[in-house]
Amino acid sequence: MQTIDRESAGSARVAIVGGIHGDEPAGERIVRRIADELPALDEGEERGDGVKGIVRLIVANERALAAETRYTDADLNRAFPGDADSDEYERALAPRLTAALEGFDAVLALHTSHSAPPPFAIFSDLTESVRRTVTGLPLEHVVDASGLRSTTLDSTVPHTVSIEVGRQGSEAAVEYGHEACLAFLRVHGALADEPPAFSETTVVEGREEVPKGGGEPHVHYANFEAIPAGAVFAEDDVHTHRVEEPGLVPVLASERGYDDIFGMYGRVTGVLKPPGEGELRVYPRDETDGRRDSAANEAGGEN
Repeated sequence: MQTIDRESAGSARVAIVGGIHGDEPAGERIVRRIADELPALDEGEERGDGVKGIVRLIVANERALAAETRYTDADLNRAFPGDADSDEYERALAPRLTAALEGFDAVLALHTSHSAPPPFAIFSDLTESVRRTVTGLPLEHVVDASGLRSTTLDSTVPHTVSIEVGRQGSEAAVEYGHEACLAFLRVHGALADEPPAFSETTVVEGREEVPKGGGEPHVHYANFEAIPAGAVFAEDDVHTHRVEEPGLVPVLASERGYDDIFGMYGRVTGVLKPPGEGELRVYPRDETDGRRDSAANEAGGEN
């Protein structure tokens, strides 16, 4: 694990983590690009008192990156909180990474996948910092993973948001991920080159994983595309996943991204509002739409 500390324009302590999976090199490339763009800390400057801000940039799984494989012994993003005494490299690495992020006000973890765009974010615990991150990123969807795994970075390190920046191996993922990191730094005051931009973000509750059996896989719906009741989402020689429940959408939908799953089902639960525009909660879409209609009427009628 490599840690690079850089100067912050504000007082917040923020971190960006790349290279959690070794077959996702975009994260490392983005981290090193940000490191080149931000000013270095003054030599000998104290940062332990929490008064001055810091941007911590981490390349997490160097061994897996060198081997160009997702992991060497265990999937790091399924190994938290880990075990410092473990013989498995990633399981022993997890507590080191956790310790490097202790006390930080906001953390952004970079990922890529084999699923189709658009990019989206993932959170497990909705804190005010997480709301600020999510609504300040240039994306439309965030997945609430609080009901899924409890062994990921975003489920164990406070104020962490994971972001899927694009298709694995693509230059577009690197470019988008870089812009997303700049937006993340702006919304937390670590970068002052331009004002942050916030917007409502659609929240999708992660429901359950969709198992893959074997043979030739086929996925018929892309991320966040509504699956009509009765339609087949995905199939292979073992499974035919026909959706009987209306309102489900795919998350991380991919034919070859995972060995054991096609992705997962999700359901749109509402929207997350930017800081200062409501309470810290997910607003149902009908409630939000109703408020918009009311505001339009007060302004002189609907368009």
